[in-house]
Amino acid sequence: METAAKDGAAPSSRHEQVRPPIGALPSVVDVLLVGCGPVGATIANLLARYGVHVLIVDRSTEVSIARQAIELDNDALRILQLAGIGEHDLETSTIPYVRMRTPMLGQVGQISSASRLDGYPKPVTLYQHELERCLRARLEKYDCVHIAPGVELGSFTEEGDHVLASLELDRGRSHIVRARYVVGADGPYSLVRQTMGPHFWGKTFAEEWLVAAARHLSRPAEDIEFISDHRRPNRCMVARSGRERWKFMLRPDERRENMKAEVRIREIAAPSGNPEDTMIERKAVYRFRTRTLNAFSRGRVFFAGDAAHIRPPSVGRGLAAGLRDAANLCWKLAWVVQGRADSRILDTYDEERRPHEKAITKLARFMRKLVTPRNGGIDSWAHGLMQFSPPVLPLHAQPEESQIQPKKTTRRGVFVKGRSPTKLVRGAVIGQGRVRGSDGKARPSDEVFGQGLVLIGFGTDARASLDSSEAAAFARAGGSTVQIAHRGERPHLARHDSWEDLDGVFLPRLVPVGWAAVVRPDKTVVHDGPATDASRLVRESLSLLGQHCWVMQ
Repeated sequence: METAAKDGAAPSSRHEQVRPPIGALPSVVDVLLVGCGPVGATIANLLARYGVHVLIVDRSTEVSIARQAIELDNDALRILQLAGIGEHDLETSTIPYVRMRTPMLGQVGQISSASRLDGYPKPVTLYQHELERCLRARLEKYDCVHIAPGVELGSFTEEGDHVLASLELDRGRSHIVRARYVVGADGPYSLVRQTMGPHFWGKTFAEEWLVAAARHLSRPAEDIEFISDHRRPNRCMVARSGRERWKFMLRPDERRENMKAEVRIREIAAPSGNPEDTMIERKAVYRFRTRTLNAFSRGRVFFAGDAAHIRPPSVGRGLAAGLRDAANLCWKLAWVVQGRADSRILDTYDEERRPHEKAITKLARFMRKLVTPRNGGIDSWAHGLMQFSPPVLPLHAQPEESQIQPKKTTRRGVFVKGRSPTKLVRGAVIGQGRVRGSDGKARPSDEVFGQGLVLIGFGTDARASLDSSEAAAFARAGGSTVQIAHRGERPHLARHDSWEDLDGVFLPRLVPVGWAAVVRPDKTVVHDGPATDASRLVRESLSLLGQHCWVMQ
């Protein structure tokens, strides 16, 4: 996570939203959402798609182009797809490689990131303010969402089955709102977190970094490049439309005020071969921090995005982590609010998300040490090890990026424990591929699986093995059934719930014919087994939601 010093923020153009009159604010909502940045706006879109009544408050009335997030991955793009944002809605640029170089040894490591996974490239660059505007524009389509820009959370108290919050408007006015739950997505200086008081573990790194955005480059970068030089570690990253983002670590004797001068920035960037006519669009000085909450929720209050965790940018994508929070939390809130699940499933938000975030923060700290060596001796030793001992560190072998990242699985959560004999992993997200229905049109499989629970039969109709009581209980829990067939197998395609696997993502690569799986709204695998055991799979899955009695009705 990057935190700008107060004197480091560049002037920016802004997109202003109108402050609502006090009479337009609801007094009772399902969820009070504090913060309408990209994570908050994604949470609002997901909750709205589930039909949850949301009030969003944000102290700012504008979307700033100075916001710093620039990188997302395929997981994040897939979550945005769940929120209703597709590739055609957002302009991005792909990144084929992540490279590491040193002045002495040249290139010592390379990670391939050019392939696509789950229908999306990994990773991509974008502009955060464009994403925010896209998300906010989509929110205007929902009657169940109220956006209150320029409104700040004053205080709140938890009272039994709800939270009572006081909102501060202009001219000293206030408004009281009653919400079943509160979500704090209000950034690293979260007022919600400060009010609740959970401990924010971590550290602030002593070194400062100059960050600059540039355009009109004669040789624009095509990938991400880390220059591991003990004299001045730096990073160059491709951005959209021929732009780049540069990051240079300041030396102890350098003053931040002097380093922000354009002539000084050009001097530092000169080894990259950038000419005098390169335009410096924005510049700031930062200190990087790493922080993780000791709990992502407390009572009826939840934290997401930078309000819950911040990390150094060594592996980037802090925004992607916030979007993972959104996908995990929103369906659980919706199912509890709508009476489809017991409130105990909300405890699994922390259980499922915090371990992965701690693991990736640990990786970020390790990568930071690689790219910021303290002296020439350590520099030579570490990078010599990387170059000449591939078994010790896999960067030299040009692995896929997914091999470097921690696994997105957890030991506990809303899934049935146990290992599948197939390539499905319970507690992990199922893959996405293109499927084709009876109308002949190809679609992403996530769209076919829908926004609720889904029982998927692979090469078979799992619904045929459901007892009437389990089928009824599954429907009441928002469940549906889908059949995935091999490509070219069309005997069942007259049915609206039968689809061809065009890319072979599912059959036979993932599971054999005759298998079935129960999948959550966030596309996490809950349970799997032979399709003939569909009743048991559904029954055991629903029991995790606290719905033992539903099957008995």
